[in-house]
Amino acid sequence: MAVAMTLQEYLDRWGVEYDVLRHRHSSSLETAEAAHIPGAKLAKCVMTEDYRGYLMVVVPADHQVAFDLLDEALDRRLELATEEELEDLFSDCETGAIPPLGEAYGIDVALDESLANCDEVFFEAGNHNELIHLSGEDFRDLMVGARRGRFSAHL
Repeated sequence: MAVAMTLQEYLDRWGVEYDVLRHRHSSSLETAEAAHIPGAKLAKCVMTEDYRGYLMVVVPADHQVAFDLLDEALDRRLELATEEELEDLFSDCETGAIPPLGEAYGIDVALDESLANCDEVFFEAGNHNELIHLSGEDFRDLMVGARRGRFSAHL
C-alpha cells in the first residue's frame, strides 16, 4: 500500500518537504527499531472519543497516553475508539497505521509537548511499511491548531 492519498494531498497542499522511508512491516515501537530512529521522534496517534466526538492524541512511540492528564487538561472523559469505528474515517489507511495529522481528516488533535521540540519527526504514512520524515519545524506548522499539553507517560 502506498502513502495514504488524504495524507499525501494534505502535505502537498501545505507545501511541506518530506521523505518516505520504507521499513519492514511492524507496529509503532517496532517501527522505530526497524527504521533505526528514536521512539521519541516517532509520532503515533491514539484515537479517543467521548460524547463530543473523536480526538486524535499524538504522542511519541515510546510513550502511552495518560488518560488522567488528558481528561483533566481538556475537561473531557475520553476512551479509546475501536478500530472498527475508525475504518470509515481512515478508509485510505491500514488498520493501526493512522497518520497523526488529524486536520487532514477533519479530526481535532491533542499534541503531547514532548514532540513539540523535536528537530525531526517521523510517522506512519497510512500503512505499516512506510514512514513520513519531515523537519520538526514543518511538523509544528502542521500541528498549529492542535491543543498542546503533557498527555503521556514514558513506557
